[in-house]
Amino acid sequence: MTAFSPEAPAVSSAAPFPGPWLSIVGIGEDGRAGLSPAAAAALDGAGLVIGGRRHLDLAAPLAAATLAWPSPLSDAYPAILARRGQPTCVLATGDPFHYGVGAELARLVPAGEILAYPQASAFSLAAARLGWPLAEVACLTLHGRALERVIPHLQPGARLLALSWDGSTPGKLAALLTGRGFPRSRLTVLEAMGGPRERRRTGLAAEFSEHGIDPLNTIAVEVAAEADARVIPLTPGLDDAWFENDGQLTKAEIRAVTLAALRPRAGQRLWDVGAGSGSVGIEWSLRHPANRAVAIEAREERAARIRRNAAHLGVPDLQVVVGRAPESLAGLPAPDAAFIGGGVFDPALVAAVLGALPSGGRLVANAVTLESEALLLRLRAERGGTLRRLSVARAEPVGPLTGWRTAMPVTQWALTKP
Repeated sequence: MTAFSPEAPAVSSAAPFPGPWLSIVGIGEDGRAGLSPAAAAALDGAGLVIGGRRHLDLAAPLAAATLAWPSPLSDAYPAILARRGQPTCVLATGDPFHYGVGAELARLVPAGEILAYPQASAFSLAAARLGWPLAEVACLTLHGRALERVIPHLQPGARLLALSWDGSTPGKLAALLTGRGFPRSRLTVLEAMGGPRERRRTGLAAEFSEHGIDPLNTIAVEVAAEADARVIPLTPGLDDAWFENDGQLTKAEIRAVTLAALRPRAGQRLWDVGAGSGSVGIEWSLRHPANRAVAIEAREERAARIRRNAAHLGVPDLQVVVGRAPESLAGLPAPDAAFIGGGVFDPALVAAVLGALPSGGRLVANAVTLESEALLLRLRAERGGTLRRLSVARAEPVGPLTGWRTAMPVTQWALTKP
């Protein structure tokens, strides 16, 4: 087989539809022996075969020119697109459309120009090995992703399947589980499934040894929680003590009402303006795995605190922007909803946020000072929306006795943009 140079211009998307020319072939650890006749024919009929070096070795012998994926993978996309209309084959692990390269290529090449030949995914193989009903298992990837993404899935009794980044991932995950109060969770590491090197090892998180694990592995977790484990609840209003803060924190009860007022939907993006400790943006992100949040905070030490809170609570992808609003809002991805915290006082800020929201977008603003409340009263008179006052009292010690301590009342204005 001969190497192929990725230095090639992309073909204009205006070119006529050529019919299927790009084959995406899932290949397992059993190599060519596991390919269907149609997949093998697509591989052998290609003029160029692209894949990881391991994939190319598994598919050997190859008569076509080959291209090993560069880093990043996207550097090879122009070379693939330049071959539009010519038989081209991309090799992928298992099911190319389950956390695989197939989804990325389908964003560049119309589905009508692709022929895909998937094999069993690592999730399917692992579930089959363990006898787990796949529909009842949380499937996620830690390949190229932050380990903390697993945290929201750590529910007592849950079963997880996670794709690893490399041989060190199982040990890191075991340490995370132990540190968060899940030391008796059972880990099963399934290595190189489907081939001659397949191996399995099992152990409790607190006792797990990571020595000699194959880089190609999938981790199965049976979650067992201690009484003091940090389990992320399914409802908003996390315990205030879970957030590192300097006092700039939307308290749990107000936060729960604020999330309800924001009305998050799956896949939406929130602007958390004047984020403080990041609690509202973090809880927004926890409502659904596809939700995104941007925390805008003027002070760097608070921005660093937001990043730590986001990682600790399982949403490490939360975006943090350091700068003063409204100037720092320029160029940000448009929000579906926005929250302005208790320091709202600038009409220009509210106007900028409203201007960025689409029709039907939600804006919620909380005020704790008389000046901020006056602004919200004026905004409601000018623009409509709903206004409510929230007051919370908590029982606290008063000497040897107990009494109610009332927090500062919060005035909340909520608006759906016409």
